[in-house]
Amino acid sequence: MLPILTITLNPAVDLDTSTAGVRPGPKLRCTAPRLDPGGGGINVSRALAELGGESLALVAAGGGMGVVLAKLLAGTGLPVRIIEAPGETRQSVAVMDDDTGKQFRFIFPGPEWAAAEITHATSEIAEVIPKGGLVVLSGSHPPGFPDDFPARLVTLCDQLEARLVLDTSGAALRALEARRIAGLAVLRLDHEEAEELAARSLPTARDSADFAQSLVRDGVAQVVVLARGAEGSVLADAEGRWLSRAAKVPVRSKTGAGDSFVAGFTLGLARGDDLPDCLQRGMAAASAAVMTEATRLCERADAERLMAECPVEPI
Repeated sequence: MLPILTITLNPAVDLDTSTAGVRPGPKLRCTAPRLDPGGGGINVSRALAELGGESLALVAAGGGMGVVLAKLLAGTGLPVRIIEAPGETRQSVAVMDDDTGKQFRFIFPGPEWAAAEITHATSEIAEVIPKGGLVVLSGSHPPGFPDDFPARLVTLCDQLEARLVLDTSGAALRALEARRIAGLAVLRLDHEEAEELAARSLPTARDSADFAQSLVRDGVAQVVVLARGAEGSVLADAEGRWLSRAAKVPVRSKTGAGDSFVAGFTLGLARGDDLPDCLQRGMAAASAAVMTEATRLCERADAERLMAECPVEPI
């Protein structure tokens, strides 16, 4: 199996709670909070471990909340390398309204990074890129990071014959629009991000497949995966396009579904599976994740059972 490195530049301490009715004005008495280490790469590493894979999680953390994050990570048993962030690690808060079943999510910004700090962090990342392995850059970039940081990471990966899997938003999407990122192994976008990048609606799976394959033709990535919510996910490379259907399961929380997809998909890549099989594995993990509460991710037994319920078909 290929070695895997996940990178989380803007992690968070995720706080999850619930209350009987979210409304302005009165104090809202909440249940005891659940704390989890959060951020795209961390979640991918957590889900990979649950699915039977292994990875090294590189995490930028700082301040008192960074200490809390480090303790939470230690409790997961994951192999972790922490690099120093220039300020306080952020928090995110998810509140479930027990009366309506709706979830409210509040996401705070991370610390601002200066150029010298980015250079130092890049050097530390270069030290742990696995030769011939897979690197997953997932989650938002902290303030100060350049839009084309994934392009710099592609260069580092190329030097070690590693492949980069990118699942991000915001600044990196703006760089993609300008075509300043090229040579990615895998690019994954959710439906809203894909429509933002395409500058048009993508109402059908065929529309998503056409756009995904156009990105491949433009040299943005060798493989492009576009999520389509409850319908499933579309994958395109230079030779084909496929749709994997989402399993019909009870939805308790959509939090972590995308990260679970990336974990399942990357695990398939690490095992040398064909791309349609990787897509199916990712979709089963995502379907399993929506069955769990709050910030919990997929569970292995569910993900394995749901493989058969996430059929893959050519588009």
